[in-house]
Amino acid sequence: MYLQHFGMRSMPFALTPNTEFFFGLPPHVEALQVLQVALQTGEGFIKVTGEVGTGKTLICRKLLNELSEQFVCAWLPNPYLTPAELRAAVAQELGILLESVRDQQHLTGLIQQQLLTLSAQGKQIVLVLDEAQALPDDSLEALRLFTNLETEQRKLVQVVLFGQPELDQRLAQERFRQLRQRITFSYQLRPLCSAEVGAYLRHRLAVSGYQGAPLFSAAAVKKLAKSSRGIPRLINILAHKALLLSYGAGLATVTNKQLQAAVADTEDASPLASLRWLWAGSLLLLLVAAATYFKGVFW
Repeated sequence: MYLQHFGMRSMPFALTPNTEFFFGLPPHVEALQVLQVALQTGEGFIKVTGEVGTGKTLICRKLLNELSEQFVCAWLPNPYLTPAELRAAVAQELGILLESVRDQQHLTGLIQQQLLTLSAQGKQIVLVLDEAQALPDDSLEALRLFTNLETEQRKLVQVVLFGQPELDQRLAQERFRQLRQRITFSYQLRPLCSAEVGAYLRHRLAVSGYQGAPLFSAAAVKKLAKSSRGIPRLINILAHKALLLSYGAGLATVTNKQLQAAVADTEDASPLASLRWLWAGSLLLLLVAAATYFKGVFW
């Protein structure tokens, strides 16, 4: 699409979390620091929450990539599991063969034995769950029981929960008070401010290989920050669409006009556009399709 036009090697605003594009913005750095300190204590639950699209999965992957060999990590990216499925998933992550398991009690015993073996080797075991707000109630309780496994010196497993604000709402219920009391460290991700949005755009463009003058005008950055509410996923969507529009128009930069049209074409962006811009946004795909066709670019 627009890579050659703007002199880029890779897509700067892809939605897939890619640690190559990680940028040390204050909220993300602070979250990682909380996680690193908490893991050194070796006890309890650790919780990181944030709105949809604020970068929880990226932080999760960054953490997993940076854990030293001292840690053995079991990562569950999709925790919508029954208690039995949760135990089986943890067992697999710990290298336990499930073919020989007789029943749930036997499986629990195998998990505990594996945890003891790893602990005796000086390893710290960390169970990381992304999208933790999706855990069923019974599975949350099963998760708490995992942290009952311990030696005389320390817990055998730590649990890191990444989730949306709904996770906080669920844990506030009386039925989860035991689990809530075991949360030793927590962090709530905030959206990016306007200055951070500008730095975020420049960083991702630089990583993608762009080396020219600023692509986004000051007005476009301001509009982007406001329309995206500082949420990185929305920033990526709007920036990508704005680049498409600028490319389709043969422009070398993104102006407020292209950004406004991108906002109008994005459902979750703040509704700031007038009817004229809504009409322009509805033609976004047609515009791009026409531009790419005449320039001989195949999708």
